[in-house]
Amino acid sequence: MELCLRAKTETGLTDAELEENLLALLERRPAKKILIIPPDHTRFYSKAGFITGVCYRHYAGLGAEVDILPALGTHVPVTEAEAAEMFVGVPFERFIPHNWRTDVVKLGEIPASFMAERTEGLWAESVEGELSRRVMDPRYDLILSPGQVVPHEVVGMANHAKNLFVGVGGADMINKSHMAGAVYGMERMMGRDHTPVRDMFDYAFETYLKARPILFLLTVTTAPGNQTLTHGLFCGKERDALEAAVALAQEKNIDFVEHGLKKCVVYLEPGEFKSTWLGNKAVYRTRMAMADGGELIILAPGVERFGEDGAVDALIRKYGYRGRERVLEQFNRPENGDLRANMGAAAHLIHGSADGRFSITYAVREISQAEIASVGFVPADYDEMAARYDPAELGYGYNTLPDGEEVFFIPNPALGLWINREKFNNEG
Repeated sequence: MELCLRAKTETGLTDAELEENLLALLERRPAKKILIIPPDHTRFYSKAGFITGVCYRHYAGLGAEVDILPALGTHVPVTEAEAAEMFVGVPFERFIPHNWRTDVVKLGEIPASFMAERTEGLWAESVEGELSRRVMDPRYDLILSPGQVVPHEVVGMANHAKNLFVGVGGADMINKSHMAGAVYGMERMMGRDHTPVRDMFDYAFETYLKARPILFLLTVTTAPGNQTLTHGLFCGKERDALEAAVALAQEKNIDFVEHGLKKCVVYLEPGEFKSTWLGNKAVYRTRMAMADGGELIILAPGVERFGEDGAVDALIRKYGYRGRERVLEQFNRPENGDLRANMGAAAHLIHGSADGRFSITYAVREISQAEIASVGFVPADYDEMAARYDPAELGYGYNTLPDGEEVFFIPNPALGLWINREKFNNEG
């Protein structure tokens, strides 16, 4: 590990501390053509925007050429307004949108035998190791990958090689990593480092990218009151940087509740969450905390569509969020080639359901309640629900309303993982 920086107080590292230590690191890394691969606006509170700005100004100030390739995965490209808000001072013309369907090269194959071994036989197909052609462009003599390590539904803990093989990866890698994780079981992986999907990314990184000049800049953050606190910065190419960040993220980003939540209210900030594809983090991150028979209420004033692109949106509308068994049944039918061709969407449909354990109410403004009902959620009017569960009045955690109703409120689901300690201990 080239840099291990931990905050000494609960208020986190200051911007000055981050910049000073980053610049000292970058001074030891001279380069003439740099590719920076940060997360997109959906990881606004990762501190990656600030870090990207520090890196850009340092190298551009030395006359180097710097390109920014946001790790979109299947998300829509970063807009100029989003870039200006997150990546302050970085010229928008330096941003390059990633196209996960066409803008990739095949590096090799992760063997079916490896996948079967790691998933206990639940997924036994090979996976093509695909990556943005720019990552493999020999003209780049330094590739920087800033981003946040945080619990994640597909891999267990986000970032490191995932930022590459999903963030700027191709269709086969994205689809099969998501589906392998969904089949193996999200609850078996979330919040953990060593998982079958992480093993898959590690294999691809060690096999195909060891010779590339990649440096990961990994943060651990929280955002109480929507103000980012940076608890650690871990930089390096090897896995020890990830492991140090995972240990701190497990401490800062996992919240155990003592009993299953009967009613949980989650707020989706409208500038960050415009689709259920993203907004279902409210489901992913609370599933392990919800009580059987409970109700999850998602306050989603900015959600205006289901998928991040038209093809995925159509699949969600066709198949809906109807549970793991129903999705796998549809997935295995020969006539449903559209679902088979987009395994990432199939996995998302599994992750975004309650499997019949609890109800999911989506309170919306920008999409009709009939459409919400058509994909398997309980629809509600946002203004009516927000009048009762006012996100401006509720505090994080348990709240008791004037009529005595108790709710657990989460102002941003993207920054944590909530687990029922009682169930976790019994199943551990």
